[in-house]
Amino acid sequence: MSEPIRVLVTGAAGQIAYSLLYGIAKGDVFGKDQPLVLLLLDITPMLPVLEGVVMELQDCALPLLREVIPTDKEDVAFKDLDAAILVGSMPRREGMERKDLLKANVAIFKSQGEALDKYAKKTVKVLVVGNPANTNCLIAAKSAPSIPKENFSCLTRLDHNRASSQVALRCGIAPNNVKNVIIWGNHSSTQYPDVHHCKVNVQGKDETAFDAVKDDAWLKGEFISTVQQRGAAVIKARKLSSAMSAAKAICDHMRDIWTGTPEGEFISMGVYSTGNSYGVPEDLIYSFPISIKDKNWKIVDGLPINDFSKAKMEATAAELVEERDTALSFLGV
Repeated sequence: MSEPIRVLVTGAAGQIAYSLLYGIAKGDVFGKDQPLVLLLLDITPMLPVLEGVVMELQDCALPLLREVIPTDKEDVAFKDLDAAILVGSMPRREGMERKDLLKANVAIFKSQGEALDKYAKKTVKVLVVGNPANTNCLIAAKSAPSIPKENFSCLTRLDHNRASSQVALRCGIAPNNVKNVIIWGNHSSTQYPDVHHCKVNVQGKDETAFDAVKDDAWLKGEFISTVQQRGAAVIKARKLSSAMSAAKAICDHMRDIWTGTPEGEFISMGVYSTGNSYGVPEDLIYSFPISIKDKNWKIVDGLPINDFSKAKMEATAAELVEERDTALSFLGV
């Protein structure tokens, strides 16, 4: 057995974490022979709830889980981390301006970025889930100057999985037969789910999404808006935000960072945009098609982009530039 790795989940008393922690602790993410120490961070009023989560993790009797440390202190939570999954953020309350939401989250992710900088390993892999995820991720990365920007990513895998699933449902096949959908841009309703490079395996034969679906109007219209609005649709139905599917996407994202992506396949992740070949503005966390090897991600270059896609990629980039500039004004940068 290898040495235990230290994995932090923030917002650990919340409903996404409740769906997430079991998957991590039983080895779905970091491997079936990788022991773990789980650090669970939440705000002080949530500590009694967190104790219940700790009890349940103990009661699962999982062989890989060596220790569970619940805390409300950043110096404890961020110490010597190998992986940090930042789920906790200030949720949008009724009547709250987007600007107020950004301001509250800038404070949280600046503080957590500084804690990463001060206490975590320099090799730590950081996944930001709490919304607005792209901009929160950028703030955390900027607040941790001693950790490479490449170690930070934000979650757009839920959108990616939603897109794959919608195509699969439409074709009457299993979602693992749909490869290489792309989510471009922001994890918001301006994101662009793109199937122009997608491969769909129908009865053992690879086809383009357009050939497999045979409904261009749906792929360029309702499909895109369904994926963009899916989070809101789940809230409307459940009166709670996506938790099970978000947790699954977090597991997929972190597992791919740890073990890599299959040859010829790519997934979607929000990563640092500087130096990209698609004309996306520098200094953003923007979702691109990504391949991963040896724990290092690479933007998949050279995909042809038509005018339809270009316009949608630019619209989501414009939203991210505006979010970034507002957030940085709160940072006093």
